[in-house]
Amino acid sequence: MNDPQPVDRAALATAVRAGRDLRARVRAHEAELIAFRRDLHRHPELGRQEFRTTRLLRERLVAAGLEPRVLPGGTGMTVDIVPPGTAEGTPLLAFRADIDALPIDDAKTDVPYRSTLPGRAHACGHDVHTAVVLGTALVLAEAARTGGLRQPVRLVFQPAEEVMPGGALDVIKAGGMDGVGRIFAVHCDPKVEVGRIGLKVGAITSACDRLLLSLDGPGGHTARPHLTTDLVTAVARMAADLPAALGRRMDPRWGVSLVFGRIAAGSAPNAIPQHAELEGTVRCLELAGWREAPEVLDELIARIAETHRAKWTLDYHRGVPPVVNEHTSIALLERAMTDCFGDGGAPVVEDTEQSLGGEDFSWYLEHAPGALARLGVRSPHEKGVRDLHQGRFDVDERAIGIGVELFCAIALEHGTV
Repeated sequence: MNDPQPVDRAALATAVRAGRDLRARVRAHEAELIAFRRDLHRHPELGRQEFRTTRLLRERLVAAGLEPRVLPGGTGMTVDIVPPGTAEGTPLLAFRADIDALPIDDAKTDVPYRSTLPGRAHACGHDVHTAVVLGTALVLAEAARTGGLRQPVRLVFQPAEEVMPGGALDVIKAGGMDGVGRIFAVHCDPKVEVGRIGLKVGAITSACDRLLLSLDGPGGHTARPHLTTDLVTAVARMAADLPAALGRRMDPRWGVSLVFGRIAAGSAPNAIPQHAELEGTVRCLELAGWREAPEVLDELIARIAETHRAKWTLDYHRGVPPVVNEHTSIALLERAMTDCFGDGGAPVVEDTEQSLGGEDFSWYLEHAPGALARLGVRSPHEKGVRDLHQGRFDVDERAIGIGVELFCAIALEHGTV
């Protein structure tokens, strides 16, 4: 009997050989990438201060025969890998890493790579993200030289993800999204076991803005509140009523949440103050709510302030919109992850939930479709979960090679823009 699908068998054999070759290329760099990650972990730098990190990345990329372009601010960079014969205007496939650390103490005492700088720590996994995209650059540069890369790729090493406004805007302003047809990123997730990724179509993070509401009045004596603006009562009503009123004016499916974290008014028990402040955050699950919230807040604040005869100003700082993962990009991630790591029988892709945290990767998705995946970094034997933004956060470093292989598989086999 003739084989009914000889072409499929041949294609399968070719794919297997390609996968083995890719894994060998990634593993050739794995020890170097882990050492690079540990060096960054020992020397964390805050947003827009990542000069040493930028220098180390640039030196390694230049040594690989690439030509990185440092951003105008002196931290962060982009680098393109363009195969010979690429037609002008061919869309770029982009991979992004954030390179900054957090202003917290590293509480780990049992590892040799703990931070050497008090009040500075890579407690969100950005050192891992950086090592993943660096490894992707090294492997794809080799593939381009041997004819294995058939589309142009851009690697983005972004500063200042943890500050507002985020460094994604620096990259975009410098032309970092010009010509990009699709963009990917991973973020460490301590709830996901190493060897897996978490995926979600649609919004995977939330919008996060900050606001400072200032209230002013003439001040006066607490014995005669009717002759002035009772500013303490006004700011108290604002703190109590504004979140509830906003919730009733917005579509509940948008998940809009206003929470105040600071209130300040007065300095004496018998003096009505002239100035009071409220400071907090607005978080939204959906892009529509993020776009509408500032206008609705203006209207509600005006009504409450008028009731109490208070003057007001709202300083509303746009943070980031939600990261909204595009369906095709998620399908590419799922296919590449399954092809690379799904032969052992255990699931390597899992559904993940939307986070209330913000991520400025969202700004890139205003310019091109793409997706953010949650990269598993939890060791199988670890009990409990080390959460992000905690001093004891750490990762299973096997995640670095997994991230590199995933990105390279997309670039080499799955992700034609």
